[in-house]
Amino acid sequence: TASRPFNASRDGFVLGEGAGIVVLETLEHAQKRGAHIYAEVVGFATSADAYHMTNPAPEGRGAARAMRHALARAQINPEQVGYVNAHGTSTPAGDLAETQAIRAVYGEHASKLAVSSTKSMTGHLLGAAGAIEAIATVQALSSGVLPPTINYTDPDPELNLDYIPNVAREHQVEYAVSNSFAFGGQNAVLTFKRFK
Repeated sequence: TASRPFNASRDGFVLGEGAGIVVLETLEHAQKRGAHIYAEVVGFATSADAYHMTNPAPEGRGAARAMRHALARAQINPEQVGYVNAHGTSTPAGDLAETQAIRAVYGEHASKLAVSSTKSMTGHLLGAAGAIEAIATVQALSSGVLPPTINYTDPDPELNLDYIPNVAREHQVEYAVSNSFAFGGQNAVLTFKRFK
């Protein structure tokens, strides 16, 4: 089976293999050494709902809490976010809960928000997933190209966001969010700002 996040026919995640490293440093230090700056981390948050060992809390409540706090720490409104790199594991419960959480946090703006799951291309990298997806999010901000959700062939009527189906999209955004949700109800969200 393939990784098919947000599809009606999704039936679980597919494992992948990989690793990634994100170098964080102060703006002053990066500028002093002449580094190419891809983006700024402007907000982050974690939450733990401890609802179930493998299933997310109903309606993605724990995920929504982490998203709200990450936006609050960034001191931005939900309407300022242009792209969300979803956790999007291709599981029936997880994709539904994340979609519900995005709708709860972003309200009417959720319908205009670009959302994709890069796990559709990499598989689930488990402990490396957050780092790789943070890199994909930062690259989207830096390049103005939003990664797609591939294998998106059978839309689920309950999951009604813009999942950037199958083809990358050129679109410059100022703020992007990377969602990472783990077994046991552990949720982590990063908010990035494009560096100008």
